[in-house]
Amino acid sequence: MRLGNLIKTVGAEWYKQRVSNTVFCVMAVFVLLGVRLLYLQVIMGDTYRRLSETNSIRLQRIDPTRGLIFDRHGRMLVDNRPAYALSIILKDAKPLGRTLTLLARYMAVPVQEFRDKIARQKGVPSYKPILLMNDIGRDALAVIEAHRYELPGIVVDVKPIRNYLDGPLAAHLIGYMGEISARELRSKRYASYDGGDFIGKYGVEKSFESDLRGERGGRQVEVNARGQVVRVLDTVPAVPGDNLYLTIDNRLQEKAETLLAGQAGAIVAMDPNNGEILAMASAPSFDPNAFVEGMSQAQWKKLSSNPLRPLENKAIQGEYPPASTYKIVTALAGLEEGVITEDTILYCPGYYRLGNRVFHCWKRWGHGHLNVVSALAQSCDVFFYQVGQQLGVDRLAWYARACGLGARTGIRLEHEASGLVPTAAWKRRRFGEPWQGGETLSVAIGQGYDMVTPLQMAVLTSAVANGGIRYVPRIIRAIRSSNGRMISSGVTRVAGRLPASKETLRIIRKGLFEAVNSPVGTARIARIDGISVSGKTGTAQVFSERTGNTKEKNMPLQLRDHAWFVAYAPSDAPRIAVAVIVEHGEHGASAAAPLARDLISAYLLPPHLLAAHGAGSPSEAGRGKGTP
Repeated sequence: MRLGNLIKTVGAEWYKQRVSNTVFCVMAVFVLLGVRLLYLQVIMGDTYRRLSETNSIRLQRIDPTRGLIFDRHGRMLVDNRPAYALSIILKDAKPLGRTLTLLARYMAVPVQEFRDKIARQKGVPSYKPILLMNDIGRDALAVIEAHRYELPGIVVDVKPIRNYLDGPLAAHLIGYMGEISARELRSKRYASYDGGDFIGKYGVEKSFESDLRGERGGRQVEVNARGQVVRVLDTVPAVPGDNLYLTIDNRLQEKAETLLAGQAGAIVAMDPNNGEILAMASAPSFDPNAFVEGMSQAQWKKLSSNPLRPLENKAIQGEYPPASTYKIVTALAGLEEGVITEDTILYCPGYYRLGNRVFHCWKRWGHGHLNVVSALAQSCDVFFYQVGQQLGVDRLAWYARACGLGARTGIRLEHEASGLVPTAAWKRRRFGEPWQGGETLSVAIGQGYDMVTPLQMAVLTSAVANGGIRYVPRIIRAIRSSNGRMISSGVTRVAGRLPASKETLRIIRKGLFEAVNSPVGTARIARIDGISVSGKTGTAQVFSERTGNTKEKNMPLQLRDHAWFVAYAPSDAPRIAVAVIVEHGEHGASAAAPLARDLISAYLLPPHLLAAHGAGSPSEAGRGKGTP
């Protein structure tokens, strides 16, 4: 009993001691809080009140340096340069009306232009900067700095902007940048972007935006009531974008564009062994720097309304009748279907009669008796009329599609056109009319409804040259980080194979060789001393009205035929395949073939031989005019 009472007494004392200790700790904590509050509110109250009224902490973004672009040999094509970007922070720009009026006066810009830009960024938090002008220049910067205290909320940042070193060179392939639009901001693709950001709008700049952009950084800063930075509290550096190494050869690209100077058209050069694009030129071109620096309405209207379509990449977007270059497909289909063999002889009197219609050959007096090799070499229309009639439009269409026509090639560029391979069913759907026999004859020689792009013809020519492999054309050779680490290398992809046996391709290659190297070949102007060239000419009708089946001498330029030429070299071990289209150039032999010849010479001939050959000009005996 006594033991139990003792235990109860000891327990009560221990419990009281524990409660006392707890109460003491709680009171101590409250005393410390009270002292701290006294310090902050009484002793430091005036100081912190002043800071709360004048200074605030903000997060500022640090834009990454965009990745550089090089050619296949490491020559820089696109870099970045520092520029002064003028922005406004609405929270600090008070009174807004007065600030904008003064700014417009100092910058010699209509105040409504600034108001419109602010209106387009509706919904942006008031503490975030809104871009008003990009790349304002040093003189404008000096004006802003001189009136700094009259312009609250106006900030000038140094930002890297795009610099296209060679201006219009390869502009359609490389593309350009522009300010992100409201529609783009709403898309998932640009979820991490803000108003005022510049993005790739076209070409490689757009297709590889995610690689080139890099990762944004930021800094935590203290700013005063006027929005001016008092001090930097913390910084997370931006990560530069990756560098792109294109497959194009800058020297060859420059040559291609020089050859197209003053004309409208396109040139595509490929490596037939892997699908790499060596050059892709479209004329006329444009200067992508104008989009970065800011283009006036008048400049944009002049560019966009130009009838020669300088903003269109004609190499992948231009759709043209393939003309006699399509005879490659007709010959392939005829040989594979057994309609003809290498020994089949057909007669060309200069015309072909189908029902009550007469279809003429380009050579009015006819070619006489020919086999498929000589028909390709001399581009005989009548020979291929007969082959096409026996095949029919639908069998021709099957082979054309199997050769890669009528579908996009898969190149990693936006807005690629697919062309058109007509069939009887297509015409009935499109026009509600049955297919006519005479239309098959037109299709067989690449006229009528047939439509192709220069890139498609370059891929087809490459496949004929390499033994039948259709490669997906590629424009990237490597992607490297800013410190040189390999991110990825270009991957060769096979799109398919030509629907042709080795024997069929041997016969076609023989015909293309004869087209350049035979004394009667339509492409003999494309000969190069020391290099064996194979190719095919073509003249695509734009306007079929003829007087005596010859062109009117005074026909307007826009109604004249387009000139085609496709080629590869060296014939026995091809290293380059070329497709050339000259809009309204009239004859493939006289307008397009010389361009391909000079481009091939520039690529394959050593510099000392190139100079000796006069840029690849053949002997006078090889010249000819007025042929397809």
